[in-house]
Amino acid sequence: MAETYSEPDISSFLKARRAALDPADAGLPAGIRQRRVPGLRREEAAQLAGISVDYYTRIEQGRGRHISDSVLDSIARALRLNEAEHTYLRNVAEPARRGPASAPPSPRVRPQIRMLLDAMKDVPAYVYGPGMDVLAWNRLGGRISFDFDALPPAGRNMMRLVFLDPAAKALYGPHWERNAEYLVGNLRASVGRRPDDPGIERLVGELRQRSALFRRFWASQNVAAQCHGTKLLIHPVVGELELHYETLLLPSDPDQILVTYTAEPGSPAADALRLLGAGCSGASSSGSGAECTTASPETARVSAT
Repeated sequence: MAETYSEPDISSFLKARRAALDPADAGLPAGIRQRRVPGLRREEAAQLAGISVDYYTRIEQGRGRHISDSVLDSIARALRLNEAEHTYLRNVAEPARRGPASAPPSPRVRPQIRMLLDAMKDVPAYVYGPGMDVLAWNRLGGRISFDFDALPPAGRNMMRLVFLDPAAKALYGPHWERNAEYLVGNLRASVGRRPDDPGIERLVGELRQRSALFRRFWASQNVAAQCHGTKLLIHPVVGELELHYETLLLPSDPDQILVTYTAEPGSPAADALRLLGAGCSGASSSGSGAECTTASPETARVSAT
């Protein structure tokens, strides 16, 4: 049975961010006393934020109430928080701001968004919901990574697939851990936005119980919201796919994001996407090019059709 997970803890987050900040980077002298732990002391963080040590201590211990935006902004500047971390701090600063947890309605992808996915025939695309649930995908999206059509609805979650499915290591190759760490940072940002979401609580509890790597990344308290970049996938049929991804918010559906993948024109990845889009039908039995085959056992759940 998966362990339970309570809502975000501002104490653990601020302690981790203090520990990660080199005093020299904050413009502070090394001091006479040797530091017993890495990072800033509480009094240094308070000094940089321009607030009293007592007030900062109460905030870090979760005893602050009705903390003003200006104080939170000062703490964010003092600890050199990035935009995603700053937003997370605001979200978790007042744990009692919400009522009892209740199950939110199941997210539904609008028909117009599904039409958009289907219209992007040459672009792998997905719609993700809270907790990295895969809500919808287009034909090519189902061919470059996991075969979502073959998975039950409960299994269509990128966090579970990356940390619990052995096929993920084959799909991401040497960048598996880096991709996994990035996903954990995104999940923490989701927890900050939806601290009372029972589904996300269960997901975090399950992953903490079943994956040592997830526990390590989760304990680091890192928050990520990387909206674009480059990802390398190792497909069982066409080989390496170096793709650029873009993350697009859906304003009318605030809990959903659209993620697209594109290849550089004329690149091997672009050629591979064309083959996958055509079902690899362009390859002859004796000629050049890729030919669709069954995935090897270790990558059986990675799409090869």
